[in-house]
Amino acid sequence: MIREAEQGRLYLAEKLRKEQLSNGSWDYLFDTGIKTDCFMIVLIRSLNLHDFKLTKPIAERIAGRQEKDGSWRLFHDQEDGDLSTVIEAYYALILSGYYAESSPRMVAAREFILSKGGIKKAGLFTKILLALTSQESWPALLPVPVEAILLPKNFPVNMYDISVYGRANLVPILVAAGKKFQLEIQDAPDLSCLKEERVTEPELYRSGEWRGIFSLISSGVQSMAEGPGRLKEAAFKKAETYMLSRLESDGTLYSYFSCTFLMIYALMALGYEKTHPVIVKAVRGLAAMAAQSYDGVHMQYTTAHIWNTSLLSCALQEAGVKDEMVKRANRYLLVRQHSRFGDWVIHNPQGIPGGWGFSDINSMNPDVDDTCASLRAIQKEAASDPLSLQAWKRGLNWVLSMQNGDGGWASFERNANPPYVHFIPISRAEFIISDASSADLTGRTIEFLCGYAEMDMESEAVAKGIQWLLNNQERDGSWKSRWGICYIYGTWAALTGLRAAGYEAEKTAVRRARKWLETIQNRDGGWGESCKSDVYSRYIPLGASTLTHTAWALEALICCTEHPSSAIEKGMGYLLSNLNKTDWTSHYPKGQGFAGQFYIHYHSYDLIFPLLAISKYLKWSKDRENA
Repeated sequence: MIREAEQGRLYLAEKLRKEQLSNGSWDYLFDTGIKTDCFMIVLIRSLNLHDFKLTKPIAERIAGRQEKDGSWRLFHDQEDGDLSTVIEAYYALILSGYYAESSPRMVAAREFILSKGGIKKAGLFTKILLALTSQESWPALLPVPVEAILLPKNFPVNMYDISVYGRANLVPILVAAGKKFQLEIQDAPDLSCLKEERVTEPELYRSGEWRGIFSLISSGVQSMAEGPGRLKEAAFKKAETYMLSRLESDGTLYSYFSCTFLMIYALMALGYEKTHPVIVKAVRGLAAMAAQSYDGVHMQYTTAHIWNTSLLSCALQEAGVKDEMVKRANRYLLVRQHSRFGDWVIHNPQGIPGGWGFSDINSMNPDVDDTCASLRAIQKEAASDPLSLQAWKRGLNWVLSMQNGDGGWASFERNANPPYVHFIPISRAEFIISDASSADLTGRTIEFLCGYAEMDMESEAVAKGIQWLLNNQERDGSWKSRWGICYIYGTWAALTGLRAAGYEAEKTAVRRARKWLETIQNRDGGWGESCKSDVYSRYIPLGASTLTHTAWALEALICCTEHPSSAIEKGMGYLLSNLNKTDWTSHYPKGQGFAGQFYIHYHSYDLIFPLLAISKYLKWSKDRENA
């Protein structure tokens, strides 16, 4: 097994060498299904960009993913198609001009939509898409006036309570809704055939909890000194300033597809022409994110250069690679450290910029995970190069400053977990509104602090983080994650963090987690978890093994197992035998952005994590031989 592991490590390292870009980064695809593809076609048609060359290849990719029953699914083992996605795909394909309403595939999609209740059963963002393009009236989904944007930060409910992701999407939505903006697309299909009886206000919107929050917002707005008309105009102006002041160099809002898409319509609602330079640049920025996937051209939600490059640099160094490939990667990372203040400073006023973001052009929206990964990557440079050491210290201080009051770490902001999130009448609102502490962020941060920054359990930050993990372990011994699928990912992050901190392998929390991982191992030696775990908040096996899940489970077991282990040997056997595996499990999402709606297939993960697991296994085997 040792020889095969060494060969596997060499194979992966050489593959990465060939695929590194000249600037030192890796641009493996950030694949989020077809939602962004659909929205991009709607945007293209909304702006009358008839000669836009992306339309046909994007439409072909959407069509190619249609199921036999006419639906589209979010992941392979989803029992049924996803209604919102089917509506979006149906609309986009007809708008593209390449698929007629009378074609068999569109007829099948239409029948599926009607069988599931039609447009009235669609999700929030689908209804907003339809409202923006005059296919549906503006729904009373959020009875919040645009004037709420003006509420001060010290008011019990204000827009800085919520996560930066939620805020960046909500601001343009409130603008467009406040203006009742509806754009007519020339020759658009009439989607009234997808409607049934008129939608009535759900009982949930009349609930006491939500009514109380809405009343609080309304009273806050009414207490402002300005008259109603001036307040509304002031709110629109503040929203416009908010969006324009957060544009990245490519013209996108925070480099994210959804909020850029919504911003374009919000600006048109404010009177911007379709040909305004800000809108033109934003569209070009989105178009530049299009990339080739295994099944056609995909409109990425964002790019993942920093995440890919930081993790790959760490994995290569763990594999013993010390040459120019790693140096190029780290030079790329160093020049992309942030020096600008972002919204994170609202809840962290003592913090100084020093983090890293996710995408290639992200300059003001850093996150804890990318920052820790980038710091891991440049650690050795920091030991010998003064400039790298300065970058290291700034990054480390920023990470420490972002610890939540409950002891854990979240992604983008500090203490952005408002208690009223559970009363908001939107399905899975916590994924839009909240940025709470999570096992994956907390475990990985502890692993960085103790494995790379020379801290231990005696450090106050680490001790608080460990306590958060212990308090949030599931009854079966696992941990649920926020950004990965799902319990395997969270358990891997928590275990590697605890063990890096020196938490003993025989402690109850570690033993329970190890036993859980061993219990869910597949007969072929691998591990695999369904996205349904994320939907139902309990572990659900995939019924097949994946390279990424297997690598996470292996690294977690290796870090807390001192004696010979059949589970580890079988798992490594599966991993080494399947490094070139390409089937549906290779494309299965391993990450999520929004439970039940938005899943992510990182094309880099089957390289990063197997390389890490193999390297950890070789070290573990050597240590046992020398024991």
